[in-house]
Amino acid sequence: MSSYQISLGPLLYYWPRQQVLDFYAAVAKSPVDIVYLGDTVCSRRHELRPADWLTLAATLREAGKTVILSTPTLVESGAEVGQIRRIAAQDEFPIEIGELGAIRALGGRSFVAGPHLNAYHGATLTWLRGQGAVRFVLPLELSRVDLIALLAEKPLGLQSEMQVWGRMPLAFSARCFTARHFRLKKDDCGFRCLEHPDGLAMRTQEDGEFLAINGIQTQSGQCLDLLAQASELAEIGVDVLRVSPQSQGTLDAIAALDRQRLGEAVVPVAPPAGIGRCNGYWFGQPGIHWLETRA
Repeated sequence: MSSYQISLGPLLYYWPRQQVLDFYAAVAKSPVDIVYLGDTVCSRRHELRPADWLTLAATLREAGKTVILSTPTLVESGAEVGQIRRIAAQDEFPIEIGELGAIRALGGRSFVAGPHLNAYHGATLTWLRGQGAVRFVLPLELSRVDLIALLAEKPLGLQSEMQVWGRMPLAFSARCFTARHFRLKKDDCGFRCLEHPDGLAMRTQEDGEFLAINGIQTQSGQCLDLLAQASELAEIGVDVLRVSPQSQGTLDAIAALDRQRLGEAVVPVAPPAGIGRCNGYWFGQPGIHWLETRA
């Protein structure tokens, strides 16, 4: 048996309201321990309003989940600033910050340091801990060797969390890539992200998987899959294993992690149709690669 908690990261895509509600109703019945809620990508997405997220948070807490509210990752307008202030103003739920400026709004409260804070060495982790961080999400591109080295520098009292399944969020831009793809203006995008529940695939001229675009966010073309490494990650000191929501396979990935921590065998989980798998970073290879066994 392995000792780790399972988390569900914030929903990165723009899904219709009922699909979101149905998804989290199923999550409430799953063995996940920690659920992150909130839109971290685009402030124009309004299928769920702030009050709706808080209602969902209360429902999931009643189901026994630890609920954490996530702040935007790219802050470039008053809308994002207002979103951060609203999240910081409530005191019912812990907070995950997506960018460093959000620390100022917390007024000394503890927080989870999100995956885009560039925490690559011990000095950064020590500084984050001093600011109130209780857990940090490891950078996605760390190899096994680099991860072990970073955890060795981690200050006491700071937990670690790592994404192990789902498309990897790689970068953000002030430009909306989805709107640009459809030759639309960012502020008049027609909410085309609703048509792409797992992001819009960008393929090479040879029709190979390359990247996915999700509004202002660039993601990996493939689905990260480190489910087979769950026990090893726990052994080297990772406290929480994160699943990033996709339209298909998310609950299966959570269930697979739960079975493994109970001592059962690894069960492969298929990503959404048309999306491959990758795990190259873990083995010190390009992240786009998929290796069946450790090199």
